[in-house]
Amino acid sequence: MRAVNTRTTVLGGILAVGCTMGVLAQAPAPPAASLDAMKIEKLTERLFVITGSDPAGANSGGNTAVFIGSDGVTLVDTKFAMFGPAMLERVRSVTDKPVIRIINTHAHADHAGGNVLLIGKAETIVSEQTHAALLNARNKAPRRTYRDRMTIGAGRDQIDLYHFGRGHTDGDTFVVFTALGVMHAGDMFAWKALPMVDARLGGSILEYPKTLTAAAGTIRNVNTVIPGHRPVLSWSEFVEYGEFVANFVAFATQSTTTGRSVAEAAADYVVPSRFAGYMPSVADNLSVSATLERAYEELGKP
Repeated sequence: MRAVNTRTTVLGGILAVGCTMGVLAQAPAPPAASLDAMKIEKLTERLFVITGSDPAGANSGGNTAVFIGSDGVTLVDTKFAMFGPAMLERVRSVTDKPVIRIINTHAHADHAGGNVLLIGKAETIVSEQTHAALLNARNKAPRRTYRDRMTIGAGRDQIDLYHFGRGHTDGDTFVVFTALGVMHAGDMFAWKALPMVDARLGGSILEYPKTLTAAAGTIRNVNTVIPGHRPVLSWSEFVEYGEFVANFVAFATQSTTTGRSVAEAAADYVVPSRFAGYMPSVADNLSVSATLERAYEELGKP
């Protein structure tokens, strides 16, 4: 993919965590191309996705799910802070109901930055680990937490939250709109390429496929998956992504046992033919070398 001028700002922000009112007030004007790329797309009568999250293009942050429940709107992820007002405009274009709830799949600023617009107006729900990460980022807004699983609402309004372990961070949440058969996977399935692992927030490339396998083996009756940074995909593609990451971890492990350096292993790595449509990476700082380096460190082979 060819990067545009906003890429450096966007990818740098992926590793930032949380935001404050002061940060929002000082934020630069959103790039016009990123605003234009923010579309609200209908999945069902009650569920929409706000797009514009290509990490190597016009990126406003991760995909935002807009779920219209009986008592109000639930947002899953809220993009970068500077795109928060535009996000809320997109919501208002499909419903007059108030935003009553935010669920963050994890703590990165491209998925939680817009929370600041709704402090005091909407309940925020995150995993315990994500809560700790947001506190460390000096984001003191009140939020509700859960450990392994939480169910919100019932019947047609039911939302199930799952945390299965380490991967992109140590606190990633899978959000299932139960009656609709749709899951928001956040950056545990960001794109069809090697994942970004934030070791500072407890992420793990070695644990990544185990977490995806646990999700695929536990969650039921999902047909459609909202990834972190690309258009919606199928459940079978989500399961396949776990196999793709597991294949890479096996490659990295084998490379360490044969004594190859990170550079040598990176030069040898090719996406297996059975994973048609996959790329090795989506940006320079998410390269094969960077991901292998993370794996070697976890394997104790610097």
